[in-house]
Amino acid sequence: MTSFDTSPQLGVGRALLALAVVFVMLATSGWTAVRHHREPSALKASLTAWQHGSMHGRPLPDPHSGPSRLARFFASLTTEERSGLARHYPLAVGNMNGAPVELRYRANRIALGRARDAERVRTHDSRLTPTGQREAGRRMHRFESLRDSGRQILAFDPEGSGRVAEVFGDLDAAERISVIVPGVDTDLLTFQRTNRRYSAPVGMAESLYAAEHAANPVARTAVIAWADYTAPAGLGIDSATAKRAEDGAVRLNALLRALPGSAPLSMFCHSYGSVLCGVAARGMPARVADIAVAASPGMRAATAAHLGTDARVWAMRDATDWVQDVPHLEFGGLGHGEDPVSAAFGARVLSARDAEGHSGYFEPGTDSLRNLADIGVGAYDAVRCAHDDDRCRADLTGTSTAERA
Repeated sequence: MTSFDTSPQLGVGRALLALAVVFVMLATSGWTAVRHHREPSALKASLTAWQHGSMHGRPLPDPHSGPSRLARFFASLTTEERSGLARHYPLAVGNMNGAPVELRYRANRIALGRARDAERVRTHDSRLTPTGQREAGRRMHRFESLRDSGRQILAFDPEGSGRVAEVFGDLDAAERISVIVPGVDTDLLTFQRTNRRYSAPVGMAESLYAAEHAANPVARTAVIAWADYTAPAGLGIDSATAKRAEDGAVRLNALLRALPGSAPLSMFCHSYGSVLCGVAARGMPARVADIAVAASPGMRAATAAHLGTDARVWAMRDATDWVQDVPHLEFGGLGHGEDPVSAAFGARVLSARDAEGHSGYFEPGTDSLRNLADIGVGAYDAVRCAHDDDRCRADLTGTSTAERA
C-alpha cells in the first residue's frame, strides 16, 4: 500500500507553494497591478457629454436606455438632426445600441478620424519611448484603415488595446445574419492581418461572407466581425477563467438584442470566443438559431442542454488542433468544462477536415468553412458531420425557435 506523508509541516509547505504559484500567475497577468487615477476614456467622455446635452431645449435620452426607446428617439429626428448628433457625440452614437446602423457607421468614421489624429500627435511625443512612438504609429495606420470608404464599423472604442466590430453586407436588408466571436489576442491591431489573414476577425468575416454567397447566391446575408470585448492576452490566467467572457457576454447580448429586423442569427465562436458564447447563450434573444463553436476549450457548461438555449449547438475541431490537449474541466473557476465535441456534451459535431490547426477554420476550401457557411444560410441538409450518427442530423429539416418566432 502506498503511504502519504500527512505531517503538518508538509501540508503547510504545499499550501505555501500553491499560494506562491497563484501569486505568480496573478502577478504576471496584471491582477496585482497598482491602479492609478486615470482620465475618463474617450468613449466615457463622449457618453458624459451626451448625458449633459440637449436638443431643442430638451435633454437627450439616457444613452443606456433600451434599444427600442433609442430607436424611437432617432426615428423622430430629421436627417440633419441625426447627423448633428453623430458629429457632436461620435463615440457615443457609434456605440449606441438602438441608433440606426448607417448612423453608427458615419459616427464611427468621425471617431476614427479623431483617434487617428490623436495618435499622429503621439508619434512625435518626446515623452514616449521610441517603442511607444512606433506603437502610436501602428494605431494611427489601423485607425486610418478602418475609416476607409466602404467600411462599415458598427462599434469602436480606442481605449487600451481597443475594441471594434465591422459589418460585411447590408445589415438592414439581411435575411440571415452571422456573428463571428473571436478568441485570445484579439484587439484593434490584430483585428485584421496580412499574414495568416483568415485567423483574424476581418479575414474570418470576409471568408465566411464569400462562402455564404457561394452556398446560396440569392440569399441576402450579412456577417459581423465582432471584437467588441476585451479578449484575454495570450494563454495566461485570463484565458483560463470566465471573467473576460462574462464581461463580453453582456456586450454581445446587448448588440444582438439591438440588431435591426427579425432575421435569424447564427453565432460562430472560435477558441475563447466559444467560452463567451457559452456564457452568453442563456441570455441570447430567441432569434439566435445556431451557435457553432470551433477549437473550443469548453463552454462553461456540462452539456449543450445546460447552455439554456433553444438554438442548435454545433461543434467542430480539427485533428491537428492543440486545443484537444487542454484539460476539459472546471475547478475553482479555472478551466471551461466539458469538451464540446465529446459525446457527453451532446452538440452536433461537424467535420473540420483540412482546417489545419487551431486557426484554420475559416480557410477557403476547408470542410469547416463550408459547414459554417451552410449553417449561416440555413442549408442544414448540406452540412457534413464528423461522424455518421443521428445526433448531428436530428431535426435538421425542422425549424428552430428563432425561425418559428
